[in-house]
Amino acid sequence: MKQLQTVLVVDDDKSIVDLMRDFLENDGFHVESAHDTSQALTLMQQILVDCIILDIMMPGQTGFDLCRQIRTTSDVPILFLSARDDDVNKIRGLGLGADDYIVKTASPAEVVARVRAVLRRFGVQQGSRVMSLNYGRLVLDLTAREVRVNGQEISFTPREYELLHLFAEHPRQVFTYEHLLETFWSGVGDKHTVRVHISRIREKIEGDPNNPQYIVNVWGIGYRFEGIPT
Repeated sequence: MKQLQTVLVVDDDKSIVDLMRDFLENDGFHVESAHDTSQALTLMQQILVDCIILDIMMPGQTGFDLCRQIRTTSDVPILFLSARDDDVNKIRGLGLGADDYIVKTASPAEVVARVRAVLRRFGVQQGSRVMSLNYGRLVLDLTAREVRVNGQEISFTPREYELLHLFAEHPRQVFTYEHLLETFWSGVGDKHTVRVHISRIREKIEGDPNNPQYIVNVWGIGYRFEGIPT
């Protein structure tokens, strides 16, 4: 029997949770729920989650806060489901690492369809998930949170690993200094902060750090990752 994919619905509105549970379970998913960020983090320590549907406004910490915390340790697909339909919140949510942003006026069937779409993009199939990112001599083991270069494990700090993971998961995508500062330093710092960390990563993964082949500069804007998955 195939293992069902687990979707965690995080919303303080019980009616929304119950509605999403009905539609997701009818479409073949297993559903877990939490009504605030604390419950969600506790559940994620106990079970394997394939996707998260996340509200923004909840008691205590917001969905933005939870998304930021999750992205320090996990690349699980996150979809914001919010009553807020303004561009500012959409940009902020996606900038924090969410994979999609859905307004609550969308039908439950559309939400389910977009869950399936983001799981396909992420590479999660029924009963399986992406375990590594392979770029020739550079390999990221996502399960063990390890980086290997030419088969040799290289030591990374948590933040260095998170930065490299973000780049390797989105080849050719340009990440601005502002986006990186907001995502990893909560907006505190400047371009020099980012440059120092990128320099340290290059020292560990590049054959010639002064002529990088993986993380390259987009002058005046930020960086992008070059590489062909193998």
